[in-house]
Amino acid sequence: MTILLLIVSILLIAIVLLQSSKAESASAALTGGNDSLFKNRKERGGELFITRLTAVLGVAFFVICIMIMYL
Repeated sequence: MTILLLIVSILLIAIVLLQSSKAESASAALTGGNDSLFKNRKERGGELFITRLTAVLGVAFFVICIMIMYL
């Protein structure tokens, strides 16, 4: 079970690093320089797949952690 947790953890780290950032730059996000920062952007194709895969891996990570705790 711990090997599965390790694999899911590594995949989750890798997929989060592959995601594109929503902000143009970190300074614009902190200072509020970008007015369209929270504009509704529709994800398509690869971005949508990566976002959904991140959610699935995140849920799997927490489920495996809870299973390890009770076993």
